[in-house]
Amino acid sequence: MKRAYLIGLDIGTSGAKCIIADEQGEVVASKTVEYPLYTPKPGWAEQDPADWWKAIQEGCRAVMAAPGIDGDLIRGVSLSGQMHGLVALDKDREVIRPSILWCDQRTQKQCDWITAEAGGLEGLLTYTNNAMFTAYTGGKILWLKENEPENYGKMDVFCCPKDYIRYKLTGEIAIDVSDASGTGLFYTKERRWSEGLIALAGLDRSIFPPVLESIDLAGRVTKEAALLTGLPEGLAVYAGGGDAVIQTTGSGLVKPGILGVVIGTAGNVTTGFDGFQPNPQGKLQMFCNNQPGLYHALGCTNAAGSAYRWYRDVLCQHQVREAREKGVSVYELMNRDAAASVPGSHGIVYLPYLSGERCPYPDPDCRSVFYGMNLKTTRADLTRAVMEGVTFSLKQVIDLVRLVGPAEKVYTSGGGAASPLWRQIQADVFGLPVYTMSAASEGGAYGAVLVAGVGAGVWKDLQEAVTILQVETETLPDPSTRAAYEDAFGLYDMLYPALKPVYEAGAKE
Repeated sequence: MKRAYLIGLDIGTSGAKCIIADEQGEVVASKTVEYPLYTPKPGWAEQDPADWWKAIQEGCRAVMAAPGIDGDLIRGVSLSGQMHGLVALDKDREVIRPSILWCDQRTQKQCDWITAEAGGLEGLLTYTNNAMFTAYTGGKILWLKENEPENYGKMDVFCCPKDYIRYKLTGEIAIDVSDASGTGLFYTKERRWSEGLIALAGLDRSIFPPVLESIDLAGRVTKEAALLTGLPEGLAVYAGGGDAVIQTTGSGLVKPGILGVVIGTAGNVTTGFDGFQPNPQGKLQMFCNNQPGLYHALGCTNAAGSAYRWYRDVLCQHQVREAREKGVSVYELMNRDAAASVPGSHGIVYLPYLSGERCPYPDPDCRSVFYGMNLKTTRADLTRAVMEGVTFSLKQVIDLVRLVGPAEKVYTSGGGAASPLWRQIQADVFGLPVYTMSAASEGGAYGAVLVAGVGAGVWKDLQEAVTILQVETETLPDPSTRAAYEDAFGLYDMLYPALKPVYEAGAKE
């Protein structure tokens, strides 16, 4: 019997990934195409949606050309994408300006304003169950209205990055409930736009797109898109979800008790709920999940894998050259260095605030710091400190997630999960067993495959879909490191409050 296939597309911050998997969950083709990120001013981050579309075209053509792929056997395609990015479209559905991304920090003024208008944080939570973070789309729309009124006036509708690609595939505009949750203008409890908050913000209701559940049919591949991508004309396209949500679906997180930790460009800690949950103190992000009735708690840090990549680019060029000469990954050499240090990095603590921070400190002005260096500090200490600092930041988020649900084990994914050393650091710092699951390296694209499969009827629901996942690695906490990590984390935990006055002073200059 011939196998049925499903396609997952992920529009990430550094590149687009296209995968094809069969109904047993085996990935049979994968292609990633990178594109640039632009920083026209400090704290700003933008991309050209045309770059995403070009990358998706190239990626789709590549996987469709893989040996043995029969277009007639493809049951559906769905999408994942970086969340919160503002794609402003005019009445002709042309892009008005570059997309303002999730990691852009320009909107603090607008976020503070709408929070005050809503009656403070507690008032805002009654509208959305979420605070208004600078990452969210809502602040970006308000910024556009205030700073680029001509562009705001041209905007007929907005969408998020993956929704723009879905539009290019189908000609239909919509947003799914998980991405809509990340706008800060969505009433997650009832899975609809927050009409009261939109009116309070003075925004034109007509610019808000229709909302779909992730597994809903959102359209079909048009003839034009089929010619450009190689996808079959008429192929069913399902709504999909924001990457922070759908990549955890792809790791098997659809019920309470399992924590998902993603060390990608950003860092995410997530867990699933069978129903709506309130958001204590508004520090977490409480989103709709990828199936009707399911919910999702998320705490996101702005720099995780990107902090390690920054360290590579700035301080490890000699290892980049060595890796090129030896034909190995530079991260293999960096991880070898880190292993030569000790738990706690001989007292070196790293704060990974390269792009401000979101959770647990929503602060666009905080900055990255190495603390504790002395004449005996080695490169190995610095390298390990970056890995540990990212993990400490995620532990702070885990401690918040534990306030709303159980924590029994961790499924880790993203680039950090590929390193045995980093998996061990996670297990030791979190004090929990850490697992990697099959296809977790495919990230949001694999979650999109599962969503497409549920939409197409391959599986009846996500609970059934995730049963195809298998445990690949298990990493248990090492009791001998407990004291060292308790001390190191205690110091890490003190540094942000101690440095906050310094951050505030620096922001005024």
